[in-house]
Amino acid sequence: MTEKTEFWFNIRTNQVEVGPQSISLDRIGPFETAEAASNGPSLISQRARQLREEDERDWED
Repeated sequence: MTEKTEFWFNIRTNQVEVGPQSISLDRIGPFETAEAASNGPSLISQRARQLREEDERDWED
């Protein structure tokens, strides 16, 4: 069985890591590609915004 390479984004250094190299508090992921990991902060912001908008709609109903 082949182990799949995972990529992480280090929020302290703003660098992509191959495999979990730093402590978990400093990284987000895993991602399937280095490119996806480099877009990690943007993806998290987008998801947080969507969740906030959904919550606001739920409270309005």
